[in-house]
Amino acid sequence: MAIFLLPFLLVVSAVSGDEDAFIGVNIGTDLSDMPSPTQVVALLKAQNIKHVRLYDADRAMLLALANTGIQVTVSVPSDQLLGIGQSNATAANWVARNVISHVPATNITAIAVGSEVLTALPNAAPVLVSALKFIHSALVASNLDGQIKVSTPHSSSIILDSFPPSQAFFNRSWDPVMVPLLKFLQSTGSYLMLNVYPYYDYMQSNGVIPLDYALFRPLPSNKEAVDANTLLHYTNVFDAVVDAAYFAMSYLNITNVPIVVTESGWPSKGATSEPDATVENANTYNSNLIKHVLNNTGTPKHPGIAVSTYIYELYNEDSRPGSVSEKNWGLFDANGVPVYILHLTGAGTVLANDTTNQTFCVAKEGADPKMLQAALDWACGPGKVDCSPLLQGHPCYEPDNVVSHSTYAFNAYYQRMAKSPGTCDFKGVATITTTDPSHGSCVFPGSIGKNGTITNGTSLVPSSNSTTSSCSSQYFYWSGSLTTSLIIGVLLMIAIIL
Repeated sequence: MAIFLLPFLLVVSAVSGDEDAFIGVNIGTDLSDMPSPTQVVALLKAQNIKHVRLYDADRAMLLALANTGIQVTVSVPSDQLLGIGQSNATAANWVARNVISHVPATNITAIAVGSEVLTALPNAAPVLVSALKFIHSALVASNLDGQIKVSTPHSSSIILDSFPPSQAFFNRSWDPVMVPLLKFLQSTGSYLMLNVYPYYDYMQSNGVIPLDYALFRPLPSNKEAVDANTLLHYTNVFDAVVDAAYFAMSYLNITNVPIVVTESGWPSKGATSEPDATVENANTYNSNLIKHVLNNTGTPKHPGIAVSTYIYELYNEDSRPGSVSEKNWGLFDANGVPVYILHLTGAGTVLANDTTNQTFCVAKEGADPKMLQAALDWACGPGKVDCSPLLQGHPCYEPDNVVSHSTYAFNAYYQRMAKSPGTCDFKGVATITTTDPSHGSCVFPGSIGKNGTITNGTSLVPSSNSTTSSCSSQYFYWSGSLTTSLIIGVLLMIAIIL
């Protein structure tokens, strides 16, 4: 029975995992010094970003994303919408050139047709649904419709009277487009793409919306917004806007189309007329947004239902036209340096890596070898650090001494715990340093490798298919937890095989 149980559990895990919300990023290209596609992908990997949205279907970018596993949303630019919406053949050619030629190597999972068409390009609205249908038909012809969803991003401004959410409805003048659009999303198993910007809601409210409410900051219960019709409590603008969209769909008798937020963020810099476009507020909003989404809390109307979100955006676009704030929505500058370090301790691994202030945890000089040994045993045992790189014949075995090995284990634990305060102490035998302890082929977690990417310390927890447990117990000099773990692992593997 045991031999069949493990695959079954992995399948169950995968199914439930697919239902979890994710955080992605938008990649704009209006930079005076745009990084190369290879550099962009290196940054995505270093920051453990698994979902991206492109505003086009740039061939070089799609080739760079090949074989990375990163899930990609490509876009039909709005200026191509009229042609595609009027010709099935034009749509089929677009899909052949920009999608079929890249899959499966590049993991394209969605196509965004246009961007905020109803509000930004209303003259193309009459062909919007046709464009979606023609693109979808091309995917069906190539048997890709199950893997790749088709939708179109909307500005939240198409929702009127968004508070209370229960009374929200779409601008009725767009019913001839929204009704068939929503029916298309429903019939194809796709989702409503919605751009949600609490920053603009706050700015345009003339002081009605508190800043804390826009930034996800905790509110006392008497300050929470309450929908008098449903008695649902709203602690932030983001949830209120998403629920307004759910209610607006329900008034059109659509109740089973999920929502993906294709853009949300906060500018880190603005003109004097935008005093709340600051680094502190941008950091607060995006940090809280990421934690809120990844907690899978859903919204008051649909608790526990994923609202996956793409942050706007990866880079500051200094060449973007418009106000100062328009150029400063990015998480990074063109060199890959963070505009600010997100506060994401305990929120997972996505965007959690500080690429400018590298710190490491090492054994303290002159520490008692016996205390180092005890701390090493704990890190490789209860601390759940993967110490297999320290095995004989592996990259970090040399130098074979307790100081070197404990330094590796201490740092692996420290990086896995997102450098949280108190995670580099080990009863006083460890200390923090800015000097990278990597040496030779032994690259420490948290180190910027030769290709400019960061070794992700959170990957050090052995995965379900890790081969660590089958390593032979070639033992160096310590006893205890690691030896026991290796022996148990070998026995378990033998039991499964038998």
